[in-house]
Amino acid sequence: MIERSLVLIKPDGVNRGLIGAIIKRFEKRGLKVVGLKLIRPNVDLVGRHYKPDPEWLKNVGIKSKKAYAERGIKVKKKDIDIGEDIRSMLMEYIGSGPVVAMVLEGPHAVKAIRKIVGTTEPMGAPIGTIRGDFSVDSYMLSDSRKRPLKNLIHASESIKEADDEISVWFSPNEIYDYERSDEAAAFKKTW
Repeated sequence: MIERSLVLIKPDGVNRGLIGAIIKRFEKRGLKVVGLKLIRPNVDLVGRHYKPDPEWLKNVGIKSKKAYAERGIKVKKKDIDIGEDIRSMLMEYIGSGPVVAMVLEGPHAVKAIRKIVGTTEPMGAPIGTIRGDFSVDSYMLSDSRKRPLKNLIHASESIKEADDEISVWFSPNEIYDYERSDEAAAFKKTW
């Protein structure tokens, strides 16, 4: 199934000069860049990306509480309140510098991209993934410095989320259809 997904190279990835290395990982896997831009996102754009959706906020809070519990930290705040705190930090972080926004297309793009990116916490991300190879940040370090986790990259988690996020960052005329030279051979029916 050919899908599209949104990927953001966050300000820490841009500042470290990893744009080319990150894009190369996706292209080597056969994913096609169909939209690409460098942008300094404003508060409105970041707010539309991290929508104040109660379900999303609650889920982020639940995930965060679990991560805290794994480190032996008890949190008494409500899940949604934790989600709000994290949303605020993420909005500040994404808006702190230039971001590379891209739309990638290919077979099972959402899952393929998530595998290439690695788990959210770089210290837990396997070597060979973008986060595992290029970042050494951890929840413990980010918590101790009271800042968001610097994990280089954002990738949509589902097809629906990808569709929603792409529409936030790109207009239809900024996304291009074309065939890579290796596409015809790779997906041609040979039986």
